[in-house]
Amino acid sequence: MQTTERQREIIEVALDLIAGKGIQGLTIKNLSKTIGITEPAIYRHFESKTAILMALLDNFREMAEMLSGLMNTFQGSAAEKIGFMFTKMLSLFSETPSMVSVVFSEEIFKNDELLKNKIVEILNLHAQTIEKIIRQGQLENNVRQDIDEKSLTLLVMGSLRLLVKRWDLNNHNFNLIQEGKDLIEVLSKILEN
Repeated sequence: MQTTERQREIIEVALDLIAGKGIQGLTIKNLSKTIGITEPAIYRHFESKTAILMALLDNFREMAEMLSGLMNTFQGSAAEKIGFMFTKMLSLFSETPSMVSVVFSEEIFKNDELLKNKIVEILNLHAQTIEKIIRQGQLENNVRQDIDEKSLTLLVMGSLRLLVKRWDLNNHNFNLIQEGKDLIEVLSKILEN
């Protein structure tokens, strides 16, 4: 479905509200007040707050699909591919910190089946992409083979997740990009055959 200009504006403002007030600050009332339109006007574009969050998550899924597609044509070792992927993700989080509050908020969404399933879909897509990269690296003999690709994927994804969560919980008070580069170096050494 094509997103209208007003829907994009609502999504952007929703992200800003989440950045400033946390996920709890995202209400239809706050959205309408910030945009300068009535609450019923918001409902003409999105039927609910859940629909707005679904649209946000759909954007993240599209980004995950794009990254996955890039990995199919990216030339390099498994570690270089994962490093490239992580660098892109960390840059995105660094530029738009409010994304972290949405993408890494599955505990908030666990009671909403639609949102929970969308988060799981995005996580699974990233996991499948990284598993594929690691499996290919093992076949090409540039990734260690004494640990299976699922365990290595969990190690890689968990490390990135912890770094981003730590950055978010510390109010972004360290350079995520630099810390990410350091982490990528360490992960490359762990992955190396």
